[in-house]
Amino acid sequence: MRLIDIYKRFVQMGKEHDPRTIEGVNKILARLNKEYEGLKEKDKKYFDVERLTNPFGDTRILNGDINTEVKKVLVGIDMEAQEILLADRLREKGKKIDLIISHHPEGKALVGLHRVMSLQEGALEAMGVPINVAEGIMASRISEVRRGLMPLNHNRSVDAARILDFPFMCVHTPADNMVNDYLFKMLADKKPEIVGDVMEALMEIPEYQEAQKIDAGPKVILGKESNRAGKIFVDMTGGTSGSEDSYAKLAIAGVGTIISMHMGEKHRKEAEKNHINVIIAGHMASDSLGVNQVLDVLEKEGIEIIPCSGLIRVSRNDS
Repeated sequence: MRLIDIYKRFVQMGKEHDPRTIEGVNKILARLNKEYEGLKEKDKKYFDVERLTNPFGDTRILNGDINTEVKKVLVGIDMEAQEILLADRLREKGKKIDLIISHHPEGKALVGLHRVMSLQEGALEAMGVPINVAEGIMASRISEVRRGLMPLNHNRSVDAARILDFPFMCVHTPADNMVNDYLFKMLADKKPEIVGDVMEALMEIPEYQEAQKIDAGPKVILGKESNRAGKIFVDMTGGTSGSEDSYAKLAIAGVGTIISMHMGEKHRKEAEKNHINVIIAGHMASDSLGVNQVLDVLEKEGIEIIPCSGLIRVSRNDS
């Protein structure tokens, strides 16, 4: 596969598994295209035209010829300068790396991380929170994240890839959409009654089994396993943590349990105030579950995958 074909396929998978539905995503893109046409030429000069077809600002080709033929990839959750040096060391030892893939965004994709957070508005609406309330809750948090990203050294790893001549890309929200959808469908099928049932269901998944071996698997951080689960909110996508103000609204909407990759202390306290059970499934394991599903597409095309940097590689092509 060519690099551009890999990129387009990942974006399409993200759209197909987006909690807003592919129709909803296409409407958002249509509105953005209309806004773009109305811009002055001086503003169009600096507009990222990838946004017109790719709704995931945290997923981009960061370096390299888009027509590069890819036969071997080095993939990890965080691919920074040290991992790019690892790729160069592998090349010195005779392993040709055609592409480096990071899950977490780097470069311009890191700059654009805040743009995908509007996805959380659709996810909240799907759980019963009115869309106007969801948009109000998220507005200040999106602005906060945007400001927090401004001082970062965004292009550090991209510069390393450029100097060492490695094609480099990242796939963030499309992979997170995959794990979100996977867990939502699994739990809808199993219909767990108590929190302990949810834990048992998660522990049937190989990525969580592997993480548990180093004590990094799923943990109940609020509530008890004997508590009734109620309506379950799978909170695994949308760029980064949302607003702590969402928990009161989710509780009113009937949510009894949240499953998340991670949760900050401010968010945990708000969930506790609203008597919501919280399961932290584990960051690297949950990211791996999503990334593995997009990597399976490459594996089917005969591309060799070398996992590193926290990626727990599990193939589902034989299942």
